[in-house]
Amino acid sequence: MVRTPIIDKNGIKRGAWSEDEDNKLRAYVERFGHPNWRQLPKYAGLMRCGKSCRLRWMNHLRPGLKKGNYSLEEEQLIIKLHKELGNRWSVIAANLPGRSDNDVKNHWHAHLKKRMRLTNCINNSSMSMEQFTESTQSGSSQLDERSASMNVVVDTSPTLLPTSFPEVSSSDLYSITDWIEEESMELLAADTFSWTNYPIDNFQTESFDHFWTQPFDTFF
Repeated sequence: MVRTPIIDKNGIKRGAWSEDEDNKLRAYVERFGHPNWRQLPKYAGLMRCGKSCRLRWMNHLRPGLKKGNYSLEEEQLIIKLHKELGNRWSVIAANLPGRSDNDVKNHWHAHLKKRMRLTNCINNSSMSMEQFTESTQSGSSQLDERSASMNVVVDTSPTLLPTSFPEVSSSDLYSITDWIEEESMELLAADTFSWTNYPIDNFQTESFDHFWTQPFDTFF
């Protein structure tokens, strides 16, 4: 979205640059250079501040300015220099001929920063998986060493369940139930379990007819 030009209370114009303003700035800088950006707008006939003139020249109007897509070599160089220098965009742009510091900064925040975050996440996840694998391998090796020192054989093969079971026919089931019923009937018929065959010693056989005839006080 292009900002509509306005004039503030100090008489400074802000917003999008017009073609006439670009021509005035280009003509002045090509003829006299830019020794003092603060004084340049007054001599060039521009109602702009010195900072706005400098940014317009460095990022849009200076000759040899390179625009468009970045090559793979340029992106790799930006990533490398950003790791070493941080957000020193002017120093980084000095190593990229034709690129402005503002353009390099915008390309970093729009494309390279997100790509670096994704790469770091992938590297961290792969490192965590490698650490997990190493820990499991070290744990199994320690278990093998302890087992060897204790002369214990550890079977790490998976336990297999039987795939088939012996079949029992219906005739076998009937023969088992018939045998149980026959044994039960023989026990009942023999009448081997009776109270007369198992006398109980020391059982109270005296009569209880005169149990309560004695005085109650004798029990205390």
